[in-house]
Amino acid sequence: MQQFDVLIIGSGLAGLTLALRTAADKKVCLVSKRSINDTASDWAQGGIAAVLNDDDSIENHIQDTLIAGAGLCDEAVTKLVAEHAKEAVEWLIEQGVGFTRDQDNSGYHLTREGGHSHRRIIHAADATGHAVQMTLSDKVKRHPNITLMENHIAVDLITTRKMAKTKFQPTDYNTDNNACLGAYVLDKNTGKVITIAAQNTILATGGAGKVYLYTTNPDVSTGDGIAMAWRAGCRIANMEFIQFHPTCLFHPHAKSFLISEAVRGEGGLLKLPDGTRFMPEHDPREELAPRDVVARAIDFEMKKRGLDCVYLDITDKPLAFLKEHFPNIYRRCLELGIDISKTPIPVVPAAHYTCGGVMTDDKGRTDIKHLYAIGETACTGLHGANRLASNSLLECLIFGKTAAEDILSQPTKPSPQLPYWDESRVTDADEEVLITHTWDELRRFMWNYVGIVRTDKRLSRALHRIHMLRDEVHEFYSNFKVSNDLIELRNLLQVAELIVESAISRKESRGLHYSKDHPNAELEPIPTVLEPSNYYSLLDREHGNEHQH
Repeated sequence: MQQFDVLIIGSGLAGLTLALRTAADKKVCLVSKRSINDTASDWAQGGIAAVLNDDDSIENHIQDTLIAGAGLCDEAVTKLVAEHAKEAVEWLIEQGVGFTRDQDNSGYHLTREGGHSHRRIIHAADATGHAVQMTLSDKVKRHPNITLMENHIAVDLITTRKMAKTKFQPTDYNTDNNACLGAYVLDKNTGKVITIAAQNTILATGGAGKVYLYTTNPDVSTGDGIAMAWRAGCRIANMEFIQFHPTCLFHPHAKSFLISEAVRGEGGLLKLPDGTRFMPEHDPREELAPRDVVARAIDFEMKKRGLDCVYLDITDKPLAFLKEHFPNIYRRCLELGIDISKTPIPVVPAAHYTCGGVMTDDKGRTDIKHLYAIGETACTGLHGANRLASNSLLECLIFGKTAAEDILSQPTKPSPQLPYWDESRVTDADEEVLITHTWDELRRFMWNYVGIVRTDKRLSRALHRIHMLRDEVHEFYSNFKVSNDLIELRNLLQVAELIVESAISRKESRGLHYSKDHPNAELEPIPTVLEPSNYYSLLDREHGNEHQH
């Protein structure tokens, strides 16, 4: 068993921010499923939304966020984030992040993206996430108070309620008020599960894009934190709101490559194969409409005309402009034989962002004491039914800071002794084909049945398949040693169930959730909140190789 003051599961911007903001006073462990930089944050292209000039206002940023969120944003949280955005950007600049400056070097270049009324996106060319990730991860690696565990994946959280069912009953913790004591973590290098005890545990594992066949997310985005929190007893909110990015590069060799929304912000036009524009027919904001509107418009045109893709045309911009503003997009497309200065870019929508997640307050606290969720894993109330572009990295920064402040306000106390992971009743898996086949089946039917446009029949069919697969995987999990793929599949099935249950419960169309059976929006916007009411039966069912259950 290893003991820390702070255990952070996930190494994206939210996790890195909290690690750096607590490490001066706390002993921190940062767990990364692959390398520290293999995160969705590293892939983020666009930038960070913040009011940085006099032409704009915080009230404008708030209103743009509320409009995009389709009535489901928490106004107090939205105000908190918008008011502290400039301060968060300044902190990144202090850390050494090199944002793109204006041509005359008088200030920082600000771009505009869909849903924004003003230019307010500060960026590092078209690879903002990478610039931020590399800067902060380098500081984390060099910090003496941070222990980095790469190639480790969390299996499950350890809570007082789970401990109450065993001979291990930690003192100083009231089992009536469920508290998190740490987590079991698989060392992928050795295949052994280690016990990590911590005074505070933070879920910063990102979203769940890999539940879909086509996604802009990296392979690590398997909803681990959301699934673990649900199994531990946390409420989950708004999981039906999966944002599909309108413009993922359509090419057989371009896995998950995103064409930034900033391309449309700088004048890129969406066109059919014959060169005809179609966005003016769908929305008065045309190419600068929010992502849900643009994604549905592309989906509509592709299905109506039997197209494999549509095209994003920015050929009217000079080559020098494209190389300066979109160097990575220009280079990657050119590698694939597409010169974006001469030919339009083939694009399709793809699952991009999980707007819902683990319910938290404005300090990142969940329903379970000493358990926090930050970043895409969390549902803070900022994004509502549809995230406004470039508010995601900002959310990581804001709540990484507020959670850190809450943790630093607590006196440090020793972690309790926790039991080791018990593998005495399980064996090595005889074959892995169940995992790979189930993974593929899940992602395909989620894409077909729970995609951009939904129906009651499709959702019901998806839920039936999820329950069948879940039972099969549970039996496998109970009898064989855990592996990275098995842990991820178990989590993806759980998240898929939460998405579908949430979608079924919403009898309207709002934001990112569009149902052909319920095309209108209700007058009163109400968040979808799922409560793990079957918590104890779930624990009793899932003993298998987790003897503490």
